[in-house]
Amino acid sequence: MMLHARRAWLLGALLLLGGLPLAADTGAHEIRPALLDISERDGGWFDVVWKVPTRGDRVLGLEPRLPKSLVPFGPPSERLVPGAWIQQASYKSDGGAFVGERITVDGLSVMQTDVLLRINLADGTVHSAILRPGSPSFQIPARAGKGEVSWSYWRMGVSHILEGVDHLLFLFALMLIVSGFWRLLKTITAFTLAHSLTLALATLGFVNVPPAPTEAVISLSILFLAAEIVRMQQGERGLTERKPWLVALAFGLFHGLGFAGALSQVGVPAHEVPLALLMFNVGVETGQILFVTAVVCALAVVRRIEIPAPEGAWRLAPYAIGSIAAFWTIDRIVIVLTRSS
Repeated sequence: MMLHARRAWLLGALLLLGGLPLAADTGAHEIRPALLDISERDGGWFDVVWKVPTRGDRVLGLEPRLPKSLVPFGPPSERLVPGAWIQQASYKSDGGAFVGERITVDGLSVMQTDVLLRINLADGTVHSAILRPGSPSFQIPARAGKGEVSWSYWRMGVSHILEGVDHLLFLFALMLIVSGFWRLLKTITAFTLAHSLTLALATLGFVNVPPAPTEAVISLSILFLAAEIVRMQQGERGLTERKPWLVALAFGLFHGLGFAGALSQVGVPAHEVPLALLMFNVGVETGQILFVTAVVCALAVVRRIEIPAPEGAWRLAPYAIGSIAAFWTIDRIVIVLTRSS
C-alpha cells in the first residue's frame, strides 16, 4: 500500500530525526566544551583556570599554550569534579607583549569538542572566543571593537543553536504538530519572543536559575511534545495542536535560560554588553531560521514521493523523540538530585 501524503511527511520527519542523536552522541550538549579562563590582576599577575571535560575516567588530551610573556609562579592546583578536570595556576608577566600574542590549544585539531576562551584584562577589556578543531588558536587584539564583538557573538549564537540538539528537537517536534504556514510562523515567533526575553533577563542578572533544573525542564518539554504528537495521530486534540503558540511561549522561557547558561560560560565584554547580547540572540535566530527552513524544504520534497510503509509507521518519529527526551530527562534529574544531596 502506498503512503498517504501525511504519512510520507511523517516518514520524512523520521529520516531527519535519525541524524539528530548522532550529532549529539545521545547526550544533547555533551561532550561539553573545555574552558580556558585568563584573568589579569594588578601588578602583571594572571590567574588561569583550565577546565577539561572527561570521558569516563579519561581526561581529554588538550593542552593550552599561553603567551611566552607569562611565567608560571609555583605549581598549579588540580582537582577532579564530575565530568571535568580543573587546573588553576598563577602567572607573572615578564613585561613582554601580551596583546598581539597568540593562544593555542594543542590537541584540539583531532578532538570533537570546542574550547571556550575568556580573557579578562585589568583595564576592563574582555575578549571571548570559541576555539574549534579547524581554528585552535586566537590572537589577542588590543581591544575588542564593535565589529569583532558583533561577529564573534553572532557566530557563537549560530553555533549554539545548531549544536544544541535539545533545542532543535523541540522545534522539530513542534513542526510535526503545527500545520499551515501562518500557524507555524506564529508559533516560532512566540518561541523566539519567550527565549529572547529570558536570555536578556538572565544575562543582565535579573533572573538567576541553576542550569541543571533548566536543562531538565527543556528535555521535559520535548517529552511533552512527543506525547502530543501521539495524541494528535490518535485523533485527540491536545493543547499543542489547539494553542501551539502558548506551548511555545511557555517552554521558550526555559529554553532562553538554557541559551543564557551557554552565554554566561563565554562571558560578555563589560564595555559592549547590549551589543554582545543582541548579536548572540541574532545568531540564535539565524541558526533557528536555517534549521526550520531546511526541515520545511526537506519535508516538501518528501511529500511528493510515494513510499511504501506499514501501518503505524508514524509512531516511529514520536517514539524516537520521546525515548531520547526521556533519557535526557532522567540523566538531568539525576544530576539535579546529586548536586542537591
